[in-house]
Amino acid sequence: AAAAAAGGGPLAGSREAASGAAVFFSSFLRLSSPPSSSSSPKPGEEACSQSLAAPVLLGSLLPGLIRRRTLVLLTWVPALFIGFSKFSDSFLLDQPDFWCRQADGQGNWSVHIPPGRSAHPVAGNASECDCHEWHYRIRAGLVQNVVSKWDLVCDSAWKVHIAKFSLLVGLIFGHLITGCIADWVGRRPILLFSVIFILIFGLTVALSVNVTMFSTLRFFEGFCLAGIVLSLYALRIELCPPAHRFMITMVASFIEMAGQFLMPGLAALCRDWQVLQAVIICPFLLMLLYWVIFPESLRWLMATQQFEASKELILQLTRKNRMNAESDIKGVVPELEKEITRRSKKVCIIKVVGTRNLWKNIVVLCVNSLTGYGIHHCFAKSMMGHEAKMTITQNFYADYYTMAGIALASCLAMCPVVGFLGRRGGLLLFMILTALASLLQLGLLNLIGKYSQLPDSGMSDSVKDKFSTAFSIVGMFSSHAVGSLSVFFCAEITPTVIRGGGLGLVLASAGFGRLTAPIMELHNQKGYFLHHVIFACCTLICIICILLLPESKNQNLPENIPDGEHYTRQPLLPHKKGEQPLLLTNSELKDYSGLHDSATVSDGISENTTANGMKSM
Repeated sequence: AAAAAAGGGPLAGSREAASGAAVFFSSFLRLSSPPSSSSSPKPGEEACSQSLAAPVLLGSLLPGLIRRRTLVLLTWVPALFIGFSKFSDSFLLDQPDFWCRQADGQGNWSVHIPPGRSAHPVAGNASECDCHEWHYRIRAGLVQNVVSKWDLVCDSAWKVHIAKFSLLVGLIFGHLITGCIADWVGRRPILLFSVIFILIFGLTVALSVNVTMFSTLRFFEGFCLAGIVLSLYALRIELCPPAHRFMITMVASFIEMAGQFLMPGLAALCRDWQVLQAVIICPFLLMLLYWVIFPESLRWLMATQQFEASKELILQLTRKNRMNAESDIKGVVPELEKEITRRSKKVCIIKVVGTRNLWKNIVVLCVNSLTGYGIHHCFAKSMMGHEAKMTITQNFYADYYTMAGIALASCLAMCPVVGFLGRRGGLLLFMILTALASLLQLGLLNLIGKYSQLPDSGMSDSVKDKFSTAFSIVGMFSSHAVGSLSVFFCAEITPTVIRGGGLGLVLASAGFGRLTAPIMELHNQKGYFLHHVIFACCTLICIICILLLPESKNQNLPENIPDGEHYTRQPLLPHKKGEQPLLLTNSELKDYSGLHDSATVSDGISENTTANGMKSM
């Protein structure tokens, strides 16, 4: 039984790393378990003690959930500031209507450019860009933005797309680098580092003297913003109990979307882009207090075997919760002191390459995230392209709130769907909807277009446009859910020791998907159809790959890499009564691990027991 409790999984290398921690991990379980669960554990449950230690200990040190609710609230508040920063490009870099003011005061309007289109001069009209003074009419509520500040129109319009690149590329590199560093130094130092430098770079952006300086500083602003997003996401996941992880994460998403909805009003109040940039960044000053009031993740400290820091944090939590360390957690601190001399076990995300199942799960979710956010731009461009024929495109706010409303509806739909179908079932449903919307838009609409050319078909271009708009709305709705759910799913199935790196990979994949929008705009939408076809094919591949993923609903978070390997595939539909399941569950795998470790008790196994722990029929 002692060997079974020490073993964290079927991999032999993990037993040695966890043997010193098994003693006080089991003490955590005995001291933290509620009175109703005082019955003797089953053989398979004892082998799971290490993976269950962290959540139970958190529950014992946070009685009444008062402290935990405070910490969760502290992870929600910055989501509003993050929403402001993520959607600031729509206002700082919005392409305004512009015209040339002649010396005699006459104003010649340029050709009207629909939102999102490139402002390159038309061939043969290059003289229109030969102007001494440009005048602008900005639609985003500002009197002046970056485009009007440095006359980024005509031949200089490409610089606007480079400026949009800079924030997204900074986010991509920030997620990758800060994610790996967070697994080595912790979530809390990364959070403080990112807050300090986003204040420096973000406020310096408002003082930019040219567009090159603006784009460079926006890259570093995005890098630091990525560190804040990733560290808060990891802390939120590691703090929440299994039953509330998804809803607490969705509340943070709703708060971030509140920033998106409030952004037009904030821009109208600021009037100038420099004031708007400063107002967006200054609230991050409040997060400097997090170094004092927000502790390091206790789950990460224990998973990486940093016992001295764990002991200090446990004693700190007991004092704040007015608990008696000698009576309430008796025996835990002495066991921690025995293991203080042991070296910490920090792991890099590269170690996942040597696993059997974990790396496949992470790669599948990264591809899902890339596909979801990448094809989202295809649907958005298709919808806005057909709306260009309507008066709605003359209103910046109508376009902006249409996109925001679809994202809000997507998040609202995710809550009941994921609660009923689970993570894997919900992701599969939304991916199927995305694939159907994409294939119907690419195939059915071309067929309708051919029939509309016939004289007796009775179909017009307006019918085709209505179908395309409907498919685009459905596609944007489902693809947004695919991207968001892929990030959350990856955060759950990635072990604590490498959760920062896993989150960094999936968030960087989402950033690559978003990067397709400014790339297509830079090329003036050339290759748009091929771009849509490629992502449509990716959705079909993702549907098959999602079936290979495990289900993490109501499951404890994996603490180390062997725990992550325990997540196995389960059938979407429950097996019939009396039917032997073909795929093993987590408990069955851990029962097998206990039998494998306890070779001395193998003689007592019944002869009618099969190798996978199931009774023969």
